[in-house]
Amino acid sequence: MEQQQWVGIDVCQKYLDVYIRPAGKLFQVTNDENGIAELIKILTEIKPELIVFEATGGMELRAAIELTQAELAVAIINPRQARDFAKATGQLAKTDAIDARILAHFADAIRPQVRAIKDESSRQLQDLVQRRRQISDMITAEKNRLRGKTHSVQSGIKEHIKWLEAQLKEIESQIKDAIASDEDWQQQQQLLTSVPGVGEVVATTLISSLPELGKLSHKSISYLVGLAPLNRDSGKSRGKRRIWGGRANVRCVLYMAALVAVRFNPVIKNFYQRLLDQGKLKKVALTACMHKLLILLNAMIRDSQTWQPQING
Repeated sequence: MEQQQWVGIDVCQKYLDVYIRPAGKLFQVTNDENGIAELIKILTEIKPELIVFEATGGMELRAAIELTQAELAVAIINPRQARDFAKATGQLAKTDAIDARILAHFADAIRPQVRAIKDESSRQLQDLVQRRRQISDMITAEKNRLRGKTHSVQSGIKEHIKWLEAQLKEIESQIKDAIASDEDWQQQQQLLTSVPGVGEVVATTLISSLPELGKLSHKSISYLVGLAPLNRDSGKSRGKRRIWGGRANVRCVLYMAALVAVRFNPVIKNFYQRLLDQGKLKKVALTACMHKLLILLNAMIRDSQTWQPQING
């Protein structure tokens, strides 16, 4: 019986540090076409059970995509997971070689789930949605800076706001074109925006940042987003349940959707009021509404079903 192999790859702009466990082999290749081709050749020969990368702002994507195309199992994990694992195993020092070894150990011990890596069009849509949010934040920040400034400074800020607003319109146009180019995205947007409280910004964020929507169980999708209440109990002590982790950008748009839904969506509005009547704090009740909204949207995408209050309620 062949021994199972586990691979950790630490990524930087120029190099990939690779560690193969349990063989203990450590080597480095360049993070470019030639280096990745060499890496694929080595790893296809040993056929590892799993290859683990940390998410590093996109620097890992080229290697991860090409390894996946070579039919190798690849998982990209949150850097916090890797660092917490390193601390738990007593590894406090940090170098590229150590990080690669920790990732290989993580692959062996934790065996994270392999998820499909987004294709080029999906990554492009995600980049556009992220850029829209960044520009919106910059417009808000510039408008806040107008207060109390002299006329000459206000003039420059207003000019910048005007330019940013033009950029925002261009980004929104590109997002619409991207959605229109994909039938699945069009259908998902129609389903999502049929829900009172869910507009185009919320829908496109979910499509780009939560492709698992409709493909996972209610419990799994809640944990993935970070809306599953987590226990904080010890002995006889019973702590408050709290949400933690997950995808902050998705939670952000669900929060905005919930704020609208508690006013205009009869199902969410009634649910919210019931919680308040039970003595729940408004913040707790609103978080519960975010969770309920996510579960409803997950079921709608799964079943390709538009919003129907008599069913979804």
